[in-house]
Amino acid sequence: MIIIIHICIILIHLSHYLYNGSDYFKEGFIMEEILKKFEGVDIPSVKKVAVAYSGGVDSCLCIELLKRVYHADEIVPIMVDVGQGKEEIDTAFEKANILKIEPIVIDAKSEFVKKWIPMAIMANADYMGYPVSTSMTRQLIANIVAVKGKELGCDALMEGSSGKGNDQYRMHNVFKLFAPEISILVPVRDFDLTRKEEEKLCELWGIYVTEKITGGDDKTLWCRSIASGAIDLDQELPNDLWMWTKALENTPNEPEFIDISFEKGIPISLNGEMIGLLELLTKLNKIGGLHGIGKIDIFEEGIMNLKSREIYEAPGATIILKIHKDLEQMCLTKEEILFKKLVEQKWGYLVYHGGWFHPLKDSLDSYILKSQEHISGTYKVKLYKGNIEIIKRESASSLFAPEIRSIKAGGIDQRISKDAAKVMGLMYEVLAKRSR
Repeated sequence: MIIIIHICIILIHLSHYLYNGSDYFKEGFIMEEILKKFEGVDIPSVKKVAVAYSGGVDSCLCIELLKRVYHADEIVPIMVDVGQGKEEIDTAFEKANILKIEPIVIDAKSEFVKKWIPMAIMANADYMGYPVSTSMTRQLIANIVAVKGKELGCDALMEGSSGKGNDQYRMHNVFKLFAPEISILVPVRDFDLTRKEEEKLCELWGIYVTEKITGGDDKTLWCRSIASGAIDLDQELPNDLWMWTKALENTPNEPEFIDISFEKGIPISLNGEMIGLLELLTKLNKIGGLHGIGKIDIFEEGIMNLKSREIYEAPGATIILKIHKDLEQMCLTKEEILFKKLVEQKWGYLVYHGGWFHPLKDSLDSYILKSQEHISGTYKVKLYKGNIEIIKRESASSLFAPEIRSIKAGGIDQRISKDAAKVMGLMYEVLAKRSR
């Protein structure tokens, strides 16, 4: 089959050369070089393959490779809705028509919002400044694809990860947990295809590329991830890069005040209205983005221990996490706060590294859930020019006792601390003797 593809390409490009000259011939040579990458690669024999399908360049190319290179008897595209939005899903269906496939669509928004995001909130989920998100959705998608593929009798699972990125590890871990007997195909990695080469193959095979950003982006309600390498280090982030977040110069000149209530660590109301987390996040992304909140530009150390510049957009998550952390500071003891920080760090690390279903994470979840029993309260915050300012805090579980601690109040008889200070200072007396 590879030989046939080569011959067809040569004939096509020779004919175009007659009309377009040497530039087109050069293009044909480049295509030949790309196709050489398929040679010498051990291509497994597969019959029925479940594909993690999104309509992006990677997954579309996966479909064509299954037809043209792997010669699969049956292709099962599985598209998982994790809140990427109607526009992206509609585009995926347009491309499905071109590819002549019928995706199985599984709506996972409810599970993501009811199970995954709440744990991320309670864990103050962060990895090197990134509000853990894509690392969650990749594992949720992998779980669904693996289970569905196994249910439908597939002998292989396919996904479009690069060999340079993190998702190959996340997807692999989950595939092997839920469908250990099924083969895994990762063609972009296994054929060593660059992004430009992927795009060239898509062009050759009639798949139009619609990415506004090189490498695409990953949209969820919690956080939007913009592909690594899309922006150079000496390049200012363009305003059209953002989906929700306004440039500061275009934000309102008047602040906006909002009220958010939490119950056991989870936000339950916005401006006095009891609403579900799905609606609340949708509104906060819009409100926060309007005021320039939620842009994240960081250096990140990935699973392969290599640095990359990563761009994220998370207005709602930024607001929620800031308030949640403050509420914990008000309602937890010092020992709980310090220990929970260690738990949070390990939780974020595990999830980022593809360990959502790891036994240790289950244990960490247990502590985190227990820690949230008294994390309830109401906050008023001011949103203005990219800033979130806490104006008012209320909680029946607050451990702040101004009647004791405040310098404005009598509180306690300060003289009782005299002997305590002496006890605390004994160690330093001993240290002084050693240093003489």
